[in-house]
Amino acid sequence: MKKYLGVLLFLWILVGCQTEHKLTFEPLNLQGESCQNCPEITINIPHALDDTGVATAINRSLREEVIALLSFSENEDVGDIDQAMASFTDSYKELKTKFPDEIGWEAKINGEIIYEDANLVTIVVNSYTFTGGAHGYGSTSYLNFDKRKGTELENWELFDDPEGFEKFAETKFRIQEDIPQDSNINATGFMFEGDMFHLPYNVGYTQDGVQLIYNQYEVASYADGPIVLTLPYAEVNVYLKRKVKS
Repeated sequence: MKKYLGVLLFLWILVGCQTEHKLTFEPLNLQGESCQNCPEITINIPHALDDTGVATAINRSLREEVIALLSFSENEDVGDIDQAMASFTDSYKELKTKFPDEIGWEAKINGEIIYEDANLVTIVVNSYTFTGGAHGYGSTSYLNFDKRKGTELENWELFDDPEGFEKFAETKFRIQEDIPQDSNINATGFMFEGDMFHLPYNVGYTQDGVQLIYNQYEVASYADGPIVLTLPYAEVNVYLKRKVKS
């Protein structure tokens, strides 16, 4: 009996050690106004519940991300998600009044925690918006947070050796996309500014490694879709400020 109690105690401690660093979240699900001339708006993002600096930073950054995706007028002071949804709706209604044949707009925004350890948490925000024209626009954003400092991290803050990481990423990018190492980075049709490789706007920690996502139009045409490069931690830990056991 004592043997089994010992095993149970060990498992309880093990589970506790694995979960003690986890933040607490609840889903925040919002829908736009429902009417005949209203755009379709669906928002599903995590809301951090902990009374900590990083929870405050997460909720603030997610709010700002949603506002940026939905707000149309630069002159309009939008302070929260409800106002951003109203701004998106009003913009469509105004356009619909002028052009009755305008196709319905839509906005879908989904956020998910994709990585968390004792030091860092990463949230991915996938969005799709259609505001007329030939097609809509989808994008992926990574938000990385330092849990101890309670701040959102800029991309350069992820690395001990940013230049070394960029050179390594270029080598891996060329291999993945079949670009000869001694050729111009745009030799096969990419559109890197100045014919020079650069990291994307969105870099994030994932379970599989550090992931780089070039959204549509960032370095290629819309038809090419997003370009994704995943670099295993075993290969990039040497460049990272926050190492991950692989």
